[in-house]
Amino acid sequence: MATKRQREILEWFDKNIVKPESELHFNNPFELLVAVILSAQCTDKRVNLITPALLERYPTAQAMSTASYKDVYSYIKSVSYPNNKARHLVDMAKMLVNDFGGEIPTEVGDLTLLPGVGRKTANVVASICFDKPVIAVDTHVFRVAHRIGFSNGKTPLEVEKDLERIIPQKDRARAHHWLILHGRYTCKALKPSCSSCGLEPLCPKLLEGSKRG
Repeated sequence: MATKRQREILEWFDKNIVKPESELHFNNPFELLVAVILSAQCTDKRVNLITPALLERYPTAQAMSTASYKDVYSYIKSVSYPNNKARHLVDMAKMLVNDFGGEIPTEVGDLTLLPGVGRKTANVVASICFDKPVIAVDTHVFRVAHRIGFSNGKTPLEVEKDLERIIPQKDRARAHHWLILHGRYTCKALKPSCSSCGLEPLCPKLLEGSKRG
């Protein structure tokens, strides 16, 4: 159950980030899954630069399942950990073909069975593509959740559970993007833009600092 201040923070996001969306470019669930796997410890901008050529060559799970690791690597070598990600993509595509008829599974538990797909990636795909009321916790969500007083969890799963207790199901898909975008552009890791942040009057970190001062 959310506190009054937490509800006010959610209301602020609702009014000020009206149409939050992923900054990854994709046209279908398979493309999103590929992009999210590639985005681990890599910027969305970099991923968006390489996915058009990769997905033109391998537009479906069936197509990618026939690729060699070396061929996929040649398309993704500019991302972080390209060797591991090339293996994950090919093996993920093979499992999709062999175990799921080439279709992206809709349930988080099934998604996490795929090579290269952890809980965060599964939640992103399930939320965006299949409207599941789940919240993916990446570094931005983890940081912002702590700073705005939504969680003290020590692991992404603990933070995810805290957010689910606070954020209504109907808002979770949007809330995931609210927190990511806020963390990426305002509540940044090293130099948060506190003076220009609309949440400044509600931020527990700033309120604690003013009380100490």
